[in-house]
Amino acid sequence: MSCDKEYISFVCSQIECAGMVRTRQMFGEYMIYIDEKPVILVCDDICYVKMIDEIKEMMAEAQTGHPYPGARLHYILDVEHGDTALPVLKKLVEALPYPKKWRKTKA
Repeated sequence: MSCDKEYISFVCSQIECAGMVRTRQMFGEYMIYIDEKPVILVCDDICYVKMIDEIKEMMAEAQTGHPYPGARLHYILDVEHGDTALPVLKKLVEALPYPKKWRKTKA
């Protein structure tokens, strides 16, 4: 099942305070970038974020899941609750690297 475009618009509207938001569709699913960093993977209308140490405590109560078969385990981010989601996203933007292609063009 692929993502609903209305859901992607909803997610983007919920996280617009986290930075510059853009989306990229890939195989019917979406990657959401914040400040040019790939932060949220949306599969089957579920938002997934990488399990990194910087957000471990913040996401201690979060559900986890695999965005697609063969993927690593991710946290499931509840974007409807901006008071908890936005700090997580801001921490992810700080911690995650830019994509390799972007780093090469900016060097």
